[in-house]
Amino acid sequence: MYELPKFDISEAKSKILKALGKKVVWPNVMPYIILILLAGILVFYSWIAFLDYFPAHVQQLVQYMQLNAPENNGTVSQNLYESAISYEQAVISAVKSAVPSVVSIVISKNLPIYEQQYVNPFGDLGPGFEFLIPQYVQKGTQLQEVGSGSGFIVSADGMVLTNKHVVLESAAEYTVFTNEGKKYSAKVLALDPAQDLAVIKIESEETFQPIKLGDSSQIQIGQTAIAIGNALGEFTNTVSVGVVSGLQRTISASDRGGSFSETLQGIIQTDAAINSGNSGGPLLNLKGEVIGINTAMAENAQSIGFAIPINTAKNDIEQVKKTNKIVYPFLGVRYVSVDSTVQQKYNLPVDYGVLVLKGANGESAVTKSSPAEAAGIKENDVILELNGEKITVNNLLSQIITKYNVGDKVNLKILRDGQEQNIEAILAERK
Repeated sequence: MYELPKFDISEAKSKILKALGKKVVWPNVMPYIILILLAGILVFYSWIAFLDYFPAHVQQLVQYMQLNAPENNGTVSQNLYESAISYEQAVISAVKSAVPSVVSIVISKNLPIYEQQYVNPFGDLGPGFEFLIPQYVQKGTQLQEVGSGSGFIVSADGMVLTNKHVVLESAAEYTVFTNEGKKYSAKVLALDPAQDLAVIKIESEETFQPIKLGDSSQIQIGQTAIAIGNALGEFTNTVSVGVVSGLQRTISASDRGGSFSETLQGIIQTDAAINSGNSGGPLLNLKGEVIGINTAMAENAQSIGFAIPINTAKNDIEQVKKTNKIVYPFLGVRYVSVDSTVQQKYNLPVDYGVLVLKGANGESAVTKSSPAEAAGIKENDVILELNGEKITVNNLLSQIITKYNVGDKVNLKILRDGQEQNIEAILAERK
């Protein structure tokens, strides 16, 4: 322990009096002068002690940390970047764990090959009357790449989840490229009839690393979102980072050619960049778990992308594993979700549920020969609950129905002419 030098107060007092030339000092001031001098001396010697004590102990701490640090076994390069910032390192770790399971999907089709030839449209008119014009003539077909997308492995035997619009071409051939650059043929196992989802299978006996699936019901607005995919069809496993910007969005999505269009509900909105070619890739949380399937981007806008919640796809994956197909329960009503605006517009006594209405082009409010028709549901009924679960704009009827199977009997609480009543319906398969 460091000791301060001994200090003689009487000696210091005599020196001070001598320095003042033995002049008279007012009795009330002298104690304060002595205290100030003592405090200065104490601070001075304390600082010396600190400078002597602190560096030595810092050096001991550094030596201790070096001695107790884990040894490098040679499997990880010492030059590998590792962020000291926990958030940044979490993103790096999440991407590292997911990338081996993310694949690029290339779509190829046999397209006709044309050759330019010169022909005489007037036939043989004799010598000197030859008139030739160029004409393209088909000479066979050739397998050519026509598109690309992304997906991710969800089972060790090579099942891949992707978007339906990526693998919609029945006449096309599909090739999967892994992060390691390996190439495999793939076949379409099932297309989801209600969502932009599909499951394909890598045609190989190898064992693959499935990605970790999260729980999209726990997503919070503002949490980090990481998108991975085959951006623009050429930059494989491109990573972009953003946040969850919104939940429970309803969008109308279509491909660039207009051959595929679908209305999707309960969608995640994110500002993580989702570019052409990212379709079908995973949207991750900081644990490296999939919380969504990248699906669409808003045209004429920046940083507005959309993903299907992973919980919506979990049932599809399990169905394909068991039956090699995806079936959806079906009620058979056309409706609008009730909120305060709809309540006011139609003068309803409630601000939740769904109002059964005709379509904008006169489509029937209740589908013919459907479970809804058999149960007696009518236009202008408000369906309030299904099996006791309240229907709201944040808990959509379409999402509640997906929790059940074809053939299940469900109880519906409806509001008709201001009176509540309960009816039963048996869900059928959606075609």
